[in-house]
Amino acid sequence: MNDPKNGLKLTRIGLGCGHMSNVDEAVKSAGIAAIHAAFESGVHHLNTGDFYGAGRSEMVIAEALKGYKRDDYFISLKFGALNTLDGSLYGLDVSPHHVKNYLAYSLRRLNLDYIDLYQPARIDLGIPVEETIGAIAELVQAGYVKQIGVSQVDAETLRRAHATHPISLVEVEYSLFNRSIEKEILPAARELGIGVVAFGAAAHGLLAGHWTDERIQRSKGGYVPLFFEENIEKNVSLAKRLGEIAARKQMTLSQLAFAWILSKGEDIVPLIGTVSPAHLQEALKSLDHHLTEDEIGEIEAAIPEREIAGASFPNMQFRNGKPVRG
Repeated sequence: MNDPKNGLKLTRIGLGCGHMSNVDEAVKSAGIAAIHAAFESGVHHLNTGDFYGAGRSEMVIAEALKGYKRDDYFISLKFGALNTLDGSLYGLDVSPHHVKNYLAYSLRRLNLDYIDLYQPARIDLGIPVEETIGAIAELVQAGYVKQIGVSQVDAETLRRAHATHPISLVEVEYSLFNRSIEKEILPAARELGIGVVAFGAAAHGLLAGHWTDERIQRSKGGYVPLFFEENIEKNVSLAKRLGEIAARKQMTLSQLAFAWILSKGEDIVPLIGTVSPAHLQEALKSLDHHLTEDEIGEIEAAIPEREIAGASFPNMQFRNGKPVRG
């Protein structure tokens, strides 16, 4: 993405580093290899969070960055999510008083002097967004942060945040199973000149292909409504429709999912979350497929929004640090 409105120059696909939080040494080695493969392929945007594996993702990234020049990569970092020992989210801390503390620990784990883009993982309804963004703005003035982003916000909050300090990127879920950003967030971001980082392109694996009856049974439940017992078979059926289109175009299902997002504008940067260099290369091949308007229409008709069963992301908000389900 090269948007003259905010001055950022990012590759068209970024690498999500959430899967690099496992304590297993094999996963660590794979994560380092994935980052190196990304750099070799021209992908320099690494997206992570200080709560991914309680800092483990940051430490893996730090190991992978050894030997590279600071200008060779772009680190996007989220903070504020509170995790239990098993990794589940139980609260949020984006208090302005604590922002410096979170950044200090992250800089130490990453072995960096500054973060390219820093953003709260969510917004606390009990804390004015102006206060959280204002605290980060002080870190920009001090030179510890270069750009500010926000994640999982509505259009009104995005505008308020941007009025406090220029927001460079907004991170949101976007896939064929969740097109809600097209209604308000995307138009607002474009009006303000804010780029969009899209996670969840594969819809939690629904658009990764290879669905069998056994896998359907094994995947039922969890916290994602798409996979609830009453929803999963309907959604897999929709994904299989898209799989038929991908096969005709000699693409994998996930490549088609990425190509669709890429077709929505150069100001949208989808993330590929993986520790597999092979999966990364598969996603990057989607850059070679430029969809026509007719093809985009065919793809969207295969998964009509009215037929999607369940939400693709739990509708969880936070007030005064505690979760409030909407």
